Amino acid sequence: MLSPADYPKAEKGKSVKPLMTLVESIPHTTETAPKARAKTTEKAPAAKRSTKPKDVETTIKSNVSRTADKLGVTKIFVLDTNVLMHDPTSLFRFEEHDVYLPMMTLEELDNHKKGMSEVARNARQVSRSLDALVAGVEENAIEDGIPLSKLGNKDAKGRLFFQTKLQTVTLPEGLPIGKADNQILGVVRALETQYPDRPIVLVSKDINMRIKARAMGLPAEEYFNDHVLEDTDLLYSGILQLPDDFWNKHGKGMESWQENKHGTGYTFYRLTGPSVASFLVNQFVYLEPKTGEAPLYGQVRQINGKTSVIQTLRDYTHGKNSVWGITARNREQNFALNLLMNPECDFVTLLGQAGTGKTLLALAAGLAQVLETKLYNEIIVTRVTVPVGEDIGFLPGTEEEKMSPWMGAFDDNLEVLNKSDSDAGEWGRAATQDLIRSRIKIKSLNFMRGRTFVNKFLIIDEAQNLTPKQMKTLVTRAGPGTKIVCLGNIAQIDTPYLTEGSSGLTYVVDRFKGWAHSGHVTLARGERSRLADHASDVL
Repeated sequence: MLSPADYPKAEKGKSVKPLMTLVESIPHTTETAPKARAKTTEKAPAAKRSTKPKDVETTIKSNVSRTADKLGVTKIFVLDTNVLMHDPTSLFRFEEHDVYLPMMTLEELDNHKKGMSEVARNARQVSRSLDALVAGVEENAIEDGIPLSKLGNKDAKGRLFFQTKLQTVTLPEGLPIGKADNQILGVVRALETQYPDRPIVLVSKDINMRIKARAMGLPAEEYFNDHVLEDTDLLYSGILQLPDDFWNKHGKGMESWQENKHGTGYTFYRLTGPSVASFLVNQFVYLEPKTGEAPLYGQVRQINGKTSVIQTLRDYTHGKNSVWGITARNREQNFALNLLMNPECDFVTLLGQAGTGKTLLALAAGLAQVLETKLYNEIIVTRVTVPVGEDIGFLPGTEEEKMSPWMGAFDDNLEVLNKSDSDAGEWGRAATQDLIRSRIKIKSLNFMRGRTFVNKFLIIDEAQNLTPKQMKTLVTRAGPGTKIVCLGNIAQIDTPYLTEGSSGLTYVVDRFKGWAHSGHVTLARGERSRLADHASDVL
């Protein structure tokens, strides 16, 4: 591996080719540049860690970043304002690399600090962090960079640089210099000239900003430290298909016994074998032999080293096990109902496309456990109020009335659940509907902070539109005896700057997997109608 000493050094009065020319031939004049620090660790930077195959990861990084990684040289990341306002801790997320803040970034932060929105709160938090970093530093020492580890962030080994003097900005003709984005692009170009042996990379969550940077020949990347996964195909599905020869490899020395839990008999298998290494607690496993043997549908209950315990499931596809008149129509719905009806499972996440039955299953399970078994005393429903089209303006009435237009999906499902009782007659159905309405409370996310829910069945709908921070705020509201169910489709995100990889729903699915009191199922098959299924495929 080349060392920083192998980089070209600028001699007085001469120009050298900067690092960019290793990738793209762009002429620059230079001045004497400080040495780039060699990497002290072979570990991938925090902002670049990946669970994806290497060829996919390279499409995310710019050519300059990949070249610098191979040469073992630390980079200078120029942060756009939207990165700081999206993640106020982003300053400390670049490990051994340096962070550079243009003066225009600070100016934009100042413009966004007022108000009660999430963006304003984040802008104020960044300003406080910067104030704490600058405190006690002599004026002439700011140019040398401030250690980012000063506030106790041990992973941040780089330094923070501010734009301390006006730089000569050379932008393409016709590009307005007064625009903030263009001034930041000018700073990136000036830094390349100033530090030819340091790779300079712009980090922005603004797609158009990155396109403009690349059009100007400047390396630009998205901030993806907040991405739980760079490929959502790798997201934990909660389901594992067992190989056809499973019993041949795992049947030797197997123990089995039966237990009665919550009025239902279950069979347990304790087994060892090669597949155990890939199991997670509360993961669903299934085996459907093509030889005509009995299928196995189970859930991993314990893992002790190379030994695991698998518990059989209650069959919710059978009419006698119906939940509020609803039976599972496919394998995944059966798995989901086993989680929703399990009182030991405090946190359930259901992913799936439109029409897979997420809302119907959650609502049926909630009604059964609130009105029949009385395990919970109330159903609380909430969702993010992000419109798909243009906003229609303010809504009249109380909190409940303002939220009711957003809860059309729940009204549709309640109608289906009420129609299942055909013997009750019109008066009976009306009375049942009134009883159900009295036990379902619709709440806004805006008033969740500081609350504690005790013995509640909390349903968070459209959870893919939540940020990881909002998701943490909601899940930490749970008090004793409360169950939280998160529903969503990560292919339908309406929140700006939120992607499938950085959604709060993706975040909790990945972080909660393997915990003994949580479960996740990705629903695969649509059960809405043949029209809806065909539309999902062809449109």
